[in-house]
Amino acid sequence: MKSNWEEILKDRLQLYGHRNWFVIADSAYPAQSRPGIETIVADEEQTTILDRALAILHASKHIQPTIYTDEELSLVSEEDAPGVTSYREKLRCLVEGYSVRSCPHEEIILKLDRAGERFRVLVVKTKMRIPYTSMFLELKCGYWNTQAEKRLRAAMRSKDRYASVPKRRGRLT
Repeated sequence: MKSNWEEILKDRLQLYGHRNWFVIADSAYPAQSRPGIETIVADEEQTTILDRALAILHASKHIQPTIYTDEELSLVSEEDAPGVTSYREKLRCLVEGYSVRSCPHEEIILKLDRAGERFRVLVVKTKMRIPYTSMFLELKCGYWNTQAEKRLRAAMRSKDRYASVPKRRGRLT
């Protein structure tokens, strides 16, 4: 039987596209106040949710995630947070093959807050009780990539440059 968060994610992904975000948060993650940020609770382990969410995202051919992790996670000690070493190893396996970026937590929160001003964000709170384990997935277009966009923009600049050159008027000889 599928849990509610999966149905909500599948429903939202029909609407979501590039620039939307999906967050799999630890249990202490705050409810944010931006109207575009929706928070739901899932009574499941974070790595289970991440694994199933990545499978759902993979099946959604119109989008693909860039995953952000908290830079602080790499420095959290086993002494201060029992289980963190095992979590990091499992996380490495789960996100293999995806674009993963590590940034300071506050930097990611600012990105998310800015995104929430104009785009929708879905946050799923989990039972995770290890600090700096929230996963932030920025959705990108699944059928268009950065290289294609750069080529398009270069072609547009080139077209604009030639459009500003006055056309010669004259006789054909």
